Amino acid sequence: MSEHESRELIDLFTAYTAGPHSIGAHLRAAAARSHARDPLLVVTGADMALYPGDGRPPTVLPYRLSNRGFKELAAVSHLGTALASLVELHRHDPGGVWRTDAENLLHQVRRSRAANSTALWRDRIAAVTHRGREEAIATMVDYACAVTERYLVRALTDPSWLDHRTLREQYLEDGHPDLPVSFNRIMVATFFLVGMDNAHRLIAWCDDQDIDWARTMVVVVGQIGRPTAGVTWRTNGVAGTVLAASRHTLPLNRLYIAPHARGFATPTGGDLSEVRALEPVLRQLWAGTRVTVELGGAMFEGYPAFSPGDDHPGSFSDLTVSRADEVVTEQPRIRSPKDWFTLVTRLRLVMEDPRQLLSGAVTDYAAQQLVEHGNDPSALTVPGLDDEPYPAYGSVSVAA
Repeated sequence: MSEHESRELIDLFTAYTAGPHSIGAHLRAAAARSHARDPLLVVTGADMALYPGDGRPPTVLPYRLSNRGFKELAAVSHLGTALASLVELHRHDPGGVWRTDAENLLHQVRRSRAANSTALWRDRIAAVTHRGREEAIATMVDYACAVTERYLVRALTDPSWLDHRTLREQYLEDGHPDLPVSFNRIMVATFFLVGMDNAHRLIAWCDDQDIDWARTMVVVVGQIGRPTAGVTWRTNGVAGTVLAASRHTLPLNRLYIAPHARGFATPTGGDLSEVRALEPVLRQLWAGTRVTVELGGAMFEGYPAFSPGDDHPGSFSDLTVSRADEVVTEQPRIRSPKDWFTLVTRLRLVMEDPRQLLSGAVTDYAAQQLVEHGNDPSALTVPGLDDEPYPAYGSVSVAA
C-alpha cells in the first residue's frame, strides 16, 4: 500500500469490488450459477465454441483456419494497398528501400500469376463456396496479377508513376480505357468471397447446433483484426455474422464483446481440455456483465434506459451515401451488388476508421445476402467478380 492511501477506505473499496471474497465476486458467481443451463457461444479470432449448458461438452468450429483460399484471396486483395504503400515509401524516402520492395513484389506477382489456374481453385483450394466460380476466380486473379505487374514495371522504369493520383487513375478507379475492371472492384470481390465463405460455414454450423437464440449468451473474446478494431458489434464482422446466423432472433443485449478477455487456442487432435476449462470463467464473464446491466435498470427505474443499438438486432445502418456527402460516420448501407460508390466508400472507411476490421468492408453484406438466399452461395451475386468484363485468361499484356 502506498503511503498516501488510507487503509480503512481501501478496505471499504475492496469489500465490494476487489478480491475473490468481495460482494462483486460473489454476485458474479451467483449470476453465473443462475445461467448455468443457458447455451454459451464464445467467439475468438479463429474459433467458435458452443457450450450447451448443464455441464454438457462443448463443440468447436475452427472457422478461420478451415477457411480455404483465405490467404490466397487476401494476397490478391492486398495488392492495391501494397502499391499505395510503395507510393508512400517513395514519397518519404526516394532513395530508400522502395525499389527493392517493388522488385520483390513484382517477382511474387509473376510467380503467383504462373501458379494460378482454374484447376488450382477447383481441385486444390476447393472451397465449397467457390463451386461454379473457379474459372471466373482464376481469370480475375490472372488479370489482377497482370495489371499489377504492368504498373510495377512502369513505376520501376519511371518512378514518377509512384504517385497517388496516378495510382488511382491508372489502377484503382473505374474509367481508364486500358482497365476494363478497376482494382477497387477486385478488392471488393476478394473481400466478399472471403466473407461469404466464413459466413456460409458459420451459418451452417450454427444451424446444425439447433441453438435457442433467445436464451443464448454470446461473448466475443480477444483481439480480432488490428488492435483497435472490432470492439463494437457494428465494427465486428464475426458478431454481425452471428446476428445474421440467428436470423436476427438473438437479442442484441445478449451479445458482449470483450477484447481483453482470454480465449482458447485452436484445439488440436480433438483435445478440448482448454476449451472445457475456460467455460466457468467465460460464463462468469458474461453473467457478471449482465448482472451489472440489470442493477442499473433496478437502481434507476423511471429514467431513460440504455439501448445497445437498433430496436431490431439484425438491422445494419440505414445510412446511404452519395457524391454529395463529404463524410460518413459508419458503414453505409449497400443497396445492390452494383452499388459501387457505396462499396468503394466502405473500402475507404475500413482503412480510415481504426475501429473497423480491414476485411469487414462487405462481410455483413455477404452474411445478410446468404441469410436471404437460404445460405446458398451460388444464389448470390459476387460484386466485382460476377458480370464483370474480365479479359480472357492470359490475354492481358504487361508491356509498359
